[in-house]
Amino acid sequence: MAVRVYKRTSPGRRNASVNLHSEVTKRRPEKSLLRAKSKKGGRNHHGIITQRSIGGGAKQRYRLVDFKRNRRDEPARVVGIEYDPNRTCHVALVEYSDGHRRYILAPVGLTDGDTVMSSNDRIEPKPGNTMPLRVIPPGLTVHNIELTPGRGGQLCRAAGTSAKLSNKEGKWATLVFPSGEIRQISVDCQATIGQVGNPDHQHIKLGKAGRNRHRGVRPHIRGVATNHNDHPLGGGDGRSKGNRAPCSPTGVQAKGGKTRQPGKASNKRIIRRRFSKRYGQLKLS
Repeated sequence: MAVRVYKRTSPGRRNASVNLHSEVTKRRPEKSLLRAKSKKGGRNHHGIITQRSIGGGAKQRYRLVDFKRNRRDEPARVVGIEYDPNRTCHVALVEYSDGHRRYILAPVGLTDGDTVMSSNDRIEPKPGNTMPLRVIPPGLTVHNIELTPGRGGQLCRAAGTSAKLSNKEGKWATLVFPSGEIRQISVDCQATIGQVGNPDHQHIKLGKAGRNRHRGVRPHIRGVATNHNDHPLGGGDGRSKGNRAPCSPTGVQAKGGKTRQPGKASNKRIIRRRFSKRYGQLKLS
């Protein structure tokens, strides 16, 4: 396991661990694929805070990742696996025969010198290859899945995630996602074979508040500790519970509440909703 657990030499090291990133083989990023990334502090274009507890953090530069994989039937050689500060998984730098380079999500098992390819026809189903769901054999695990053909991968892009292609019927393919949701997706949508790399990310424990500040996360106040005019859970003489479910300052439920738009057209393509620990199996609105 590529996780180092520290000894309890100080309060900040107690229960702390770090990811050694043993999969990373290339330390310096590709300059042509870097873009500037400014800090917003959780504010919108009006300067109003729309997401609390955000600010500061280490300086980052955005990596242009190819989620569309639209260069068909052209083999690309993996130059190296790199760390990406903007996402939990690693990215792989691939180079085509004409010298053009792109970043892709690095699946488990992809190393330097390997060859990956994207095609509309059936090719070898090895990690990193991309093809439409209609030609992917059932039972395989896939990631970077499209919801609309040609838009680019939107599902299963975090570290260690993958979906299982259950079956195909007509123009729809059924996939089982890590959340427990079972959903139908058009067979014309493409997906990448394999599981997203860096699965040890879920085992990391920060150990101290300072490491959260490096990530741009500021201290977060509990709702019950605020005034009654600042939060629905605030106020009261002393500590008051109120028997109300946890929510945001605007009243949106924080644990298990429905956030999906009611009556959405794609609701009929969800066979089983994800499982919520608080409310159990969520029903379609």
